[in-house]
Amino acid sequence: MEQHRVILNPTQFQLVIRRLCFELIENYDDFSNAVILGLQPRGKYLANRIALELHKMKAVVSPIQIGYLDVTFYRDDFRRREEPIVPGKTEIDFIIENKKVILIDDVLFTGRTIRAGLDAMLAYGRPEKVELLTLIDRRYSRDLPIQPDYVGKKIDSIISQRVQVKWKETDNKDEVILYTPKLKN
Repeated sequence: MEQHRVILNPTQFQLVIRRLCFELIENYDDFSNAVILGLQPRGKYLANRIALELHKMKAVVSPIQIGYLDVTFYRDDFRRREEPIVPGKTEIDFIIENKKVILIDDVLFTGRTIRAGLDAMLAYGRPEKVELLTLIDRRYSRDLPIQPDYVGKKIDSIISQRVQVKWKETDNKDEVILYTPKLKN
């Protein structure tokens, strides 16, 4: 049995997304040379929310280009899995050559998914700059030296814990939960 603790409730969840947008506005001005890439499967929900919130805040002159990147076959562990791999769908209908890319994922844990995302992204051009935005940063669990530029919330967690981001679109509620395995007596 697992114990759980709510890290972000629905109100905090929305506030964090707005704060992340303000931080982006501070650095990107009108977003005319920027694109958003959400990593499949769950980074796309955060990418959509960020793009929608930027639009609501009237921070973008024209609709910001947004794409979704599947990294399944770029991962260094995809051949080690016992179950068959079902890749997501990459949906990028633009070139990122000389663009500023905002790479987005929901949880940063070991850094391996982000490394795979960087490799996969290069099939669409060489960006001028890449920045990483993540909702949750599990900062003491890195296997690779990857750090986010924009962070919703940093948490200290151990390897046996699990973070679940719930999205209104799929789970009927915006919330982040930290699960901890119950110790056996």
